[in-house]
Amino acid sequence: MSSACSRGCAARAEVGRVLYDWIKALHVISLIAWMAGMLYLPRLFVYHASLPPGAEAQSATFKVMERRLLKAIMNPAMIATWAFGLALAWMSGFYASVWLQAKFVLVLAMSGIHGWLARMVKDFAADRNTRGHKFYRVLNEVPTLLMIGIVILAIVKPGL
Repeated sequence: MSSACSRGCAARAEVGRVLYDWIKALHVISLIAWMAGMLYLPRLFVYHASLPPGAEAQSATFKVMERRLLKAIMNPAMIATWAFGLALAWMSGFYASVWLQAKFVLVLAMSGIHGWLARMVKDFAADRNTRGHKFYRVLNEVPTLLMIGIVILAIVKPGL
């Protein structure tokens, strides 16, 4: 009886490990898509804010690109990143680890920047942008810095 339980328990453990690996893969894939958008959208803002007055056709093209990037790639990727990440934290038990709590703070900050960028998409769409291209060049670096911190915490898992 105990050998049957051992085989059954081992099989369940293997299924759990495989499921965990798939969720981790989907987390990384969604994170890559999210970060692609987080790095590209501010760059679009740089070009959009650099347009000369009266460049209505070019501005309209940027508005479409910005909206599609946000709605079709960034928003779903952020949601998927969060969902898969929370599942991994729960499945692994790492949610009590200091490194994951620090990572969580940085991911919250990234999500806040995402929301701010979404607001900027609306401002550009309504021709309410008041910032110059230099502001967006600097803003473009913020997701990069957050990403560096997040990756270091996820890979190194320092004891803090």
